[in-house]
Amino acid sequence: MPFQARIVDLLLFYPMFLFSLSFHEAAHGYVASRLGDDTARIMGRVTLNPIPHLDIVGTVFLPIMGILTGAPVIGWGKPVPVNPYRLSGDRRRSSLWVAAFGPMSNFFLAVVFAVLVHIGLYILPNLPHAWLMSGSTGATVISGLFSIFQTGVFLNLVLGFFNMIPLPPLDGGTVLRGVLPVSALEGYDRLSRYGFVILLALFITGLLRYLLIPVFMLAGLLLPS
Repeated sequence: MPFQARIVDLLLFYPMFLFSLSFHEAAHGYVASRLGDDTARIMGRVTLNPIPHLDIVGTVFLPIMGILTGAPVIGWGKPVPVNPYRLSGDRRRSSLWVAAFGPMSNFFLAVVFAVLVHIGLYILPNLPHAWLMSGSTGATVISGLFSIFQTGVFLNLVLGFFNMIPLPPLDGGTVLRGVLPVSALEGYDRLSRYGFVILLALFITGLLRYLLIPVFMLAGLLLPS
């Protein structure tokens, strides 16, 4: 792929990545605040401003280098601080909801962007013909908007499914811990120490690519054929 095309990909993908990541992290902080722990709110993490959520390596360096070089794009944000001892009710169950709302927020965004694609297709025939002529400014803008919306669908589905992998430090690990019987917690906590190593092994072996199967299946349902 020519370098100019990679620059275009960067301009389309990276702002959407920052927005989706910020929405995800803010969702964690918002739910934690609603459940009694306002640590994230006090620290300014319940915001769509990407700066408080930035991790220099995971949010800036790796995603940008991945896009520009054609390598697999990986990234993460700064974890939202949550004090489980300040959460109301059963701490394990409350932690489950705090964790789950991160991926759920990405699935929500995927649906929103898919709806925008459908709305765009609905109004497209009613636009002035001059706007739709190949090479016109209007056609370029419309094509760019559709690309942005479709990127939002796929990116948020990837973020949602990836974070629901039931391994710490991902959100799915906390969700699984919240539903396991008490008798299984000790063994699960021992396994959790190797969560990052297991994730790294899945990435190196390429097994994480199977995550794209549910992404494409759901995207096929959300987006027009």
